[in-house]
Amino acid sequence: MQHAASHHHDFCISKLIEAEIIPRLLVAHATEGAGQGEPIILMSGVDAITSAEVEAFAPLTLSVEAAELLDQVENMLGRGVSVETLLLDLLAPTARLLAPTARLLGQYWEEDRCDFVEVTMGLWRLQEIVHEISARMPSACQSGGGGHRIMITALPGDQHSFAGLLLDEIFSRNGWTTDRPVDVSLGDLLGRVAGEWFDIVALTIGTDSHIGALPSVIASLRNVSRNPQLCIMVGGPAFVLHPELAVEVGADGTAADASLAVKLASELVAAQEREAIY
Repeated sequence: MQHAASHHHDFCISKLIEAEIIPRLLVAHATEGAGQGEPIILMSGVDAITSAEVEAFAPLTLSVEAAELLDQVENMLGRGVSVETLLLDLLAPTARLLAPTARLLGQYWEEDRCDFVEVTMGLWRLQEIVHEISARMPSACQSGGGGHRIMITALPGDQHSFAGLLLDEIFSRNGWTTDRPVDVSLGDLLGRVAGEWFDIVALTIGTDSHIGALPSVIASLRNVSRNPQLCIMVGGPAFVLHPELAVEVGADGTAADASLAVKLASELVAAQEREAIY
């Protein structure tokens, strides 16, 4: 791990991986053989999305307008599903137990069940839903932040914007002040980190071939950061399958989904604050 990581960080990250991420991955693996139509409950009570609902919702994103999709989403919210559950278990590119809508769209493309334009339009409709939910149901925490700031961005050259959008929404709803630059160059990214204070920089990576560039990007961010104790998190499909890659590329940690990412970010910042006291 790079110089900004401490033994305390290692302990926090290892603890989270052992207690949270590995059990989730094991459960996901164990449920892969379940019947296609079986309603696997992701959360207890009314605050739940089933696998059948995800599988029915995904193809609709290719054929109907965002307004019609939003009607279905509002029905789920009306029955008691929380906004966070909706974002994580229906719309997110990685799920806690099952591949949700955005991941299934990519699968459809790989299986030639739809073309690139259809997938792009489907993802655009999902983004519209996230924007609408945010506008109609703002979180009471969004104006707070407690002084904690996070930049969420795709690795320059990578296209993982939907993941960043969802992370931005989840962090904002949990009281963080967020900044989500889109389509920025590495120079622009370094300039922002040098000129503004961030507690965390979260980099999303959608393409495995871009992981090779991460060590130098992370080292550059640490070198120029206005915050000398900057924490860096990484996320994407490769890190869900192999969380140990986060340490190998020099980041402070990774998380299997947005909810766990908030917990990890809070742990990292808390550790830095304790170190500053002593």
